Amino acid sequence: MLSGDFMEKLIVSTLQSIDGYIVKEHKGLVWTNTARSKNVLQDFAALTRSLGGGDSHQYRHLLHEARKDIVDGLVEQARSLGANAVLGVSMGSTQISPAIMDIFAYGSAVVLEKKKR
Repeated sequence: MLSGDFMEKLIVSTLQSIDGYIVKEHKGLVWTNTARSKNVLQDFAALTRSLGGGDSHQYRHLLHEARKDIVDGLVEQARSLGANAVLGVSMGSTQISPAIMDIFAYGSAVVLEKKKR
């Protein structure tokens, strides 16, 4: 992920630093969220599956897509600030109502520079 054009592949990491690189500039806090709702058919399918003790593919897929969307949102915000990385990323969720979940993420948009030897 660190090879090639550095701005092409923006780094998103839970780490506070990346080996071999220094934080040249802090561009600011970036954050994003998405509110996702379940639908009746997904609820019914998930309930039916959970009665047998299985994994809920429907909810897993919904959460995977939501996490992907929020990481894309962090990348978009960081690029708009001129950053090439988002460090210290944290994600979480909260239930807004019985049918709606808010999934969020935040981190520090920074400019990383390769350490000089």
